[in-house]
Amino acid sequence: MSNLSWGLEGKSILVTGSNRGIGKGIAESLAKAGASVGVTYSGSSPESEAKAHALCKELEGYGGRAIAIAVNVADEDQCKAAVDRMVKEFGGLYGLVNNAGVAIDQLTLRYKADDWDKLMSINLKGAFLMSKAALRPMMKQEQGASIVNMSSVVGLMGNAGQAVYAASKAGLVGMTKSLAREFASRQLRVNAVAPGFIDTEMTQAMTPEARTKLSAEIPLQSLGNVEDIAAGTLYLLSPLSRYVTGQVLSINGGLYM
Repeated sequence: MSNLSWGLEGKSILVTGSNRGIGKGIAESLAKAGASVGVTYSGSSPESEAKAHALCKELEGYGGRAIAIAVNVADEDQCKAAVDRMVKEFGGLYGLVNNAGVAIDQLTLRYKADDWDKLMSINLKGAFLMSKAALRPMMKQEQGASIVNMSSVVGLMGNAGQAVYAASKAGLVGMTKSLAREFASRQLRVNAVAPGFIDTEMTQAMTPEARTKLSAEIPLQSLGNVEDIAAGTLYLLSPLSRYVTGQVLSINGGLYM
């Protein structure tokens, strides 16, 4: 991606859930593209804080600016404080990536109501609250702004044992399209990325046999990598996609067409 100019130099972008996996990959790609990045962490442990600050140092090594922000995305006041910090540090807010999320896989008959509440609170409510907090400063961007919500292939096709997770990710799609319609007149674009099975800590924990079986179900015969998702996200954030809004970019190797 280094040979492509995304047009994101100097633009401030907040990436939730950016301490690991896909979120970290997006933050790294944004820094390499010259963006100023807000890295969020849950603040639930000294370890998560240390990881966030270490990531910021890494991002600054690419020549950009980065700050670490503790935020519980399910808390409206914390979401507003995170956005306020971005505006104060960088003079405005151009982009938001709602990547923070959790997965609780369980057969429906064994699912607990508390699990539903936790998952929806972070995956769906969190994305809504963070978007709500970001909308006012983003509408002040003279050249438009962009929100990208991280959905999932299972939010489009469903998956046994993931009914609640799939529901939360499908909800993001509906929210994406609604926000896109509501704020298009303000030149604020809202899109979603729906990753398939990606080579992250979660899939790396699978047995080799399970990974082989999973890959065989994918037409392109392999798992995706974090860079695949980061490239799609940067496209939707960038001015290159100036005429794209209300869309879901599926990056899944053909698993769901």
